[in-house]
Amino acid sequence: MIKMQYCPECGGKMKYISATKQYVCKSCGLSLTQQELMELREKLRPTFESSEEERKQRRKEYLKWWFSKKK
Repeated sequence: MIKMQYCPECGGKMKYISATKQYVCKSCGLSLTQQELMELREKLRPTFESSEEERKQRRKEYLKWWFSKKK
């Protein structure tokens, strides 16, 4: 069984090796079980802030940009 997915480390294609029951990246050689792959993807997934926190952060970044020196 071959299943293509993308490597969470480098973005390369991953191939499932049924003999070892692991996914192996064709680019960087990362080797993970299905459980490890799901855990790593969950850990790397960005956390979404509430809309209020996100709005405050955008406003803060905008003000920082606005008051910075413009060349």
